[in-house]
Amino acid sequence: MQSTNGEAPLVLVVVVVGLVVRQQLRTRPVRRIGSLIAPALLGVLGVAGIAFGVFSVAKDRPLTALPIVLLAVSLAAAAGFGAARARTVRVWRDTHGVVLRKGTVATAGMWLASVCVHIGLGLWIDHAAGAGVLGTVSLYAYLAIGLGTQNLLVRGQAAAL
Repeated sequence: MQSTNGEAPLVLVVVVVGLVVRQQLRTRPVRRIGSLIAPALLGVLGVAGIAFGVFSVAKDRPLTALPIVLLAVSLAAAAGFGAARARTVRVWRDTHGVVLRKGTVATAGMWLASVCVHIGLGLWIDHAAGAGVLGTVSLYAYLAIGLGTQNLLVRGQAAAL
């Protein structure tokens, strides 16, 4: 991660991921729309981040196919982790008929693994691009896809109750 202060981007990543994981481990109702607000917001940031990342590479050299393929693999991995995490989320109906959800220790562990995979692929993307920060700034898109996939599948589990 590049910055005039090398620790600032890392702190931002830790804070964003920490907030997402903390929210996952809380007991909360499954909502039809609410579960898609955070992925949508992260998606907007993700599109902006990827646009910035592409520009950061293209200003110094042409963007080749390998970083784009690696970015696609990273985003596909986000969806895969989201689907796997959805299976670790407990979904139940309380005594009042409200459908609740709560992540487990496995959910948190899979979030950690998912972020590690993104960091590795992000570094590989940036290395393959030879310039810029495309891999680094794709974190928000990665989180949006992973969280969105997970939330859609959890909503499906809730509908089946």
